[in-house]
Amino acid sequence: MKRLAWRRLLAGATLVAFVLPLLAACTTVAVPTPMEAAPAGPIQGGTWTEASSADGTILNPILASDSASFDMMPYYPGLLGTNPKTGAVEATEMAESWTVSEDSLVWTFNLRSGVTWSDGEAVDAHDFKFTYDAIASELVETPRKANVAGIESIEVIDDLTVRVTFTDLKCDGLLDLGLGWLPSHLYAEDFSDIMDSPLNTAPTVTAEAFGFKEWQRDNFIAMESNDGFWKGAPNMDGQIIRVIPQAGSRLAALENGEIDVMGLEPTQLTRVGLNPDLNIFKFKDDGYSYIGLNQANPANPLPGQDEDGNLVEQDPHPILSDKMVRKAMAHSLDYEAIINKVYLGQGYKLASNVLPAVGWAHDASIEPYAYDLEAAAALLDEAGWTDSDGDGVRECNGCATAEAGVTLSLNLKTNAGNSTREELGVLVQDQLNSIGFDIEFEAIEFGTLVGELLGQSYEMVIIGWTGLGTDPNDDSFWHSRFDTPGSGFNFVSYQNPRVDELLELGLETPGCAAEDRAPYYYEIQQIIHDEIPYLFVTGSIGNVGYSNRWEGIDPGTWSFSWNIHEWALTE
Repeated sequence: MKRLAWRRLLAGATLVAFVLPLLAACTTVAVPTPMEAAPAGPIQGGTWTEASSADGTILNPILASDSASFDMMPYYPGLLGTNPKTGAVEATEMAESWTVSEDSLVWTFNLRSGVTWSDGEAVDAHDFKFTYDAIASELVETPRKANVAGIESIEVIDDLTVRVTFTDLKCDGLLDLGLGWLPSHLYAEDFSDIMDSPLNTAPTVTAEAFGFKEWQRDNFIAMESNDGFWKGAPNMDGQIIRVIPQAGSRLAALENGEIDVMGLEPTQLTRVGLNPDLNIFKFKDDGYSYIGLNQANPANPLPGQDEDGNLVEQDPHPILSDKMVRKAMAHSLDYEAIINKVYLGQGYKLASNVLPAVGWAHDASIEPYAYDLEAAAALLDEAGWTDSDGDGVRECNGCATAEAGVTLSLNLKTNAGNSTREELGVLVQDQLNSIGFDIEFEAIEFGTLVGELLGQSYEMVIIGWTGLGTDPNDDSFWHSRFDTPGSGFNFVSYQNPRVDELLELGLETPGCAAEDRAPYYYEIQQIIHDEIPYLFVTGSIGNVGYSNRWEGIDPGTWSFSWNIHEWALTE
C-alpha cells in the first residue's frame, strides 16, 4: 500500500510540472510554486529480534509439537490464511479460491501461480499432497496424525489444483489443512528420509518472508529476508529469535533495545507500560493453562486403541486413576487466589475445555470447582486415603488402586524459565500438601518436558494450550485414538467411549450448523468437567510488549506478525 501511494504522488508531480509552464505563458508574473519532495519509501534494513523462553526442538512443520519450534520456522507456505483480527479463514495464502461439493466431502482448491521456493522450484499442489501423505505414512512418527485421520484421498488435478476428499463430513476440515508444506523436491518420494533429514535442523529453502540462516542451540536462531517472497520483499534484513530462559533477563533485553518483542508476564505489565519506548498489545488468547493428570501408569504407557480401533485397557496410575482423588484436587486449589496472585488478574476461571470465545459451543452454565478444603478432605477420606500416622501425609488405607501403605505422593513438573508456571507450581504444591498430599515440584528444560509428555512418562504437569482456533473440536486431546505414547496429544491417557462418540458426532453433523453441533459440545464439556482429566487453572489473557522503533506493526488476536514483511524501522 505504501508503494502504491508513493507512485501516485510521483504521477501528480509530473502533471504539475507539465502544466506550470503553460500557465506562465498566459501571465506577466510567473512564480513557480516550490514542490515538496515525494516521500521516501520505507527504510530498508535492520533486524527484528524476538525472545523465547525455550529453544525449539525441530524445524519441520509436520514433526514439531511445541510452540517454540513453530515460532522458529516461518519458512513453509500454507494452504489457507487466517484473518489476524477475527480468526476467519481467508484466501490470503496459497489457495486463491475453492469449491465444495453438495455433500461437503470434496473440496477443490485453486492455488496461486508464480510462487516459488527460494531455490527457484515452484510451490504447487505436489508439495501439498506430499506433506499430507507424509503425515499419513507409517514411516513418519508425527503428532499430526489427527490432521489426516478423516482424509480419504488427496488428488493433484494439475500443478495449481488439488482436490481433498474426506471420508466423512468433517465440520472443522479446513483447520486440518493448515500445516506448512514441505518442499517435496528435496525429499525421497517414499518419505524414508523425513525423520532423519538434515533439513529438520537446517532448512535450505523457504517460500515465506524469511529463510533459515543459522541455529546455535540454546542461544539463537537467525533468519534472512527472502527477496523473492511473493507478497513482497521484506524491508528488514532478517530476524533473530534469542533463547533467554529467564523472564527478568528478557525484560531487561527489551528495555535495553537488545530485543524488539516478548510475551509479557503479569508482573512486568506496569514496568513496560511506563516505558515510552515500548508498546503493549493485550488480547484474550485462544488458550488456557491447566494441570494435566496422567491417569495411566507412567512406567507402562499403552496406546488408547489397538490396530482394530478397540479400546486398550490401561495400566492405571495408582493414585490419579481414581476420580475421587482428582475431584479432591480440584476442590483443593484456590483458583481466584491463583489468578490474582500468580497471573495478577490476567486470567479468568474456566470450568471445562471449550473457551468462552467460541460462544456458540461454550456452556456457561457449568461452574468451576469451588475452593472447598472440607469437601476435598472428605473425598480423600472416602477414597481410602487417610493420615494414619499423623505425619501430615495421607497413605492408602483401603484405597482402590494402590497398595496399602503407599503415600499420597506425586511429582509435578513444568518448564523452567516460565516464572509464572514456576510460581504456580509452588502455590499448587503448597495447597495440595495442606490437605495431605506429598507433591514434589520441579521445573525442567522445555524439550525434556515435551519428551516426557508425549512419552507419557510423567505424573502431573503444568502446561497450556494456545492457538486453539475458532472451532470447538479438540478431539486430539480427548479421543482415545490420539492416546499414542510417543506422539499423541492425549497424553493424560483419557478414555471415555461416550466422549469419543460425541467428538465424532460434533464433526459429522449434517450441514455443520452451529446450533446443531452445539449440544454435542455441551455434553462433552459436562463430562470433562465431571471426570477431571485436567485441572483447569485459567483462561489465557495475552500481553505482548514490543518496541516502537518499527512502523507498520498491526497486531491481531490471531497473529501478531501477519504483515511483518511490511514493517520498517522508523529511523
